[in-house]
Amino acid sequence: MGSKVISDAKGFLNLLRCLQDEESNNTYKHEEDIQITKMDGDRIAVVNMYCGNQPVFICEKAVPKVIEPDDHQIDEYSNCVDDETEDESANVLQTELGPQPLTIMKARQILSWYTLSQNPNVSAVDNNPDLLPLWVRCDMSDPARTTWFGAETVCMGNKLSGVKLYSVTCKGSTVDKRSLLTLDGLKQEHKKRHHPSSMVIKGNARFNLFGSTVVENTMIESQSSVTVDFKWSHVESVLETPPLSSTATLNIKVASGDMRSPMFEMYRELEFLQILADGLRTGETEWMEPLESMSAVNLTKKIIFLFNSSFRASELKSETDTPIFNTLLERGDLDFVEQLWVRMRKSVTSYQDIGDCLRLVIEALRYGDIKPWIHRDSSSSLSKLILKSYHQQIDHMSLTGVIPLRMLLEMGLDKIRKDYINYLIGEELTTLNHLCYYLSTEVDLQEQVIRLRKLHHLLEIIVTCSTFLALPYDRMFLLTQLCLQHYKTHPHDEEHEFKLQIKPTLISHFYQKEHPLSWGVEVSSGHGPREVRTSLQLSDRPLVDHVIFETDYCNETVNGDSEEPAFFSTMVSCSLVNFP
Repeated sequence: MGSKVISDAKGFLNLLRCLQDEESNNTYKHEEDIQITKMDGDRIAVVNMYCGNQPVFICEKAVPKVIEPDDHQIDEYSNCVDDETEDESANVLQTELGPQPLTIMKARQILSWYTLSQNPNVSAVDNNPDLLPLWVRCDMSDPARTTWFGAETVCMGNKLSGVKLYSVTCKGSTVDKRSLLTLDGLKQEHKKRHHPSSMVIKGNARFNLFGSTVVENTMIESQSSVTVDFKWSHVESVLETPPLSSTATLNIKVASGDMRSPMFEMYRELEFLQILADGLRTGETEWMEPLESMSAVNLTKKIIFLFNSSFRASELKSETDTPIFNTLLERGDLDFVEQLWVRMRKSVTSYQDIGDCLRLVIEALRYGDIKPWIHRDSSSSLSKLILKSYHQQIDHMSLTGVIPLRMLLEMGLDKIRKDYINYLIGEELTTLNHLCYYLSTEVDLQEQVIRLRKLHHLLEIIVTCSTFLALPYDRMFLLTQLCLQHYKTHPHDEEHEFKLQIKPTLISHFYQKEHPLSWGVEVSSGHGPREVRTSLQLSDRPLVDHVIFETDYCNETVNGDSEEPAFFSTMVSCSLVNFP
């Protein structure tokens, strides 16, 4: 019997070692009903509390894909001959169930394999001190209602000395604070497993500052969110408000295109620029609905006429155009090419429109009908043509193929870049030297658009924090530098969460009268690798996604009109197993 257990542990260890050695995060199957996946711990809320973003093994029940054909497909499928089966099955919808837990009995067996395989005193099993932590989904079938078991190795120097075992127990949401575990109760739970001479107590909480909101009992989702994480010591009671001495970190995730953003109009302009870039790359363009009732050609004729009259550019703008952006980002020094871009991007609906408009302008330049001013640092083809027109040196320009599309794209890139520079430099958030990467015209047009999108996302973040949180200059300057540095080496990603340290006093009016999204307290003792922790986490959403929780509240995610918030309760206990 003992030899079989050791054999099973060794087989399990070999599987984990193979999975750990692979660079990719693959999934392996063990026995009939167990699958093990290597992934980053921050992808799972409970595991993230203890492992952060380090790689871990996730062990769960292996579930086959569920075939869900519709009635018509069932009829066809049932009448198929063998050689047609493969073709028909391609039309059958296959879905995967969500993560599924193992029984408590099976989970304990897996933990025993992990522990046994790491025990250097078991000579039949090779020692591997670098084995990743293991977390096993459980089905809550035991009296304690366990949802996870976890295990990780403990090393003293280079020697493996033991294993920490974790158990996660959960309760459904409740608005009754009297039913929650007290701070004294959590201390007693810690003392049951350990005999500490002293204990350290730390608190943490997360509040929502900007993002999804509840209106008339309905959750209005937003792709943008700004939350703040607090950490502090000397916790006195469960659900206490974080003190002003806490450390606070903003978590900022902003999606472009939010209609609440002051950047929305600029986003629409960038969206049109992206359409042009896609058209140049693929040869196909999905034109937007025009925002102007007048045709693109007539708008171009009008701007040529006005520039040929005594009108100044400022008068032209106020007479013929509505503000492009709100006053926060609006520029008053648009040159001829920029004003032409403004009208064309609102009115062109075909390649023909672009070509016709540019022909009108080039003819007016060739015959000296207009001598418009442009910014000295403009780099578009049309701007260079205008410079030549000052000296009557206009050569013939072909406007066939994609040339007009390319010229219009260059005009938009030039104009939007100047908009962004105007804001960032005007607010003294950066310098031109720090913007060189984003403003370079040495790279191809597609790469210029990509970098401009990065700069736009940076501005969305900056403007959101400035407008809605009113952060002071020093924090805005630091956030700008963080974003600029990040996007020099990372791809454009609106799911990325930027983090910014701030003083709680700067946002105290946002959170001190609000309910937290999550609130936690942790009791710890011991030092270094032998530190052990017992924690309680209260959250507005369950931290476990593979079981259904009972609740005494009508909605699990929306607190509605109730003055008392509903919280799910999650407790993590730790035991230290020493190897003799």
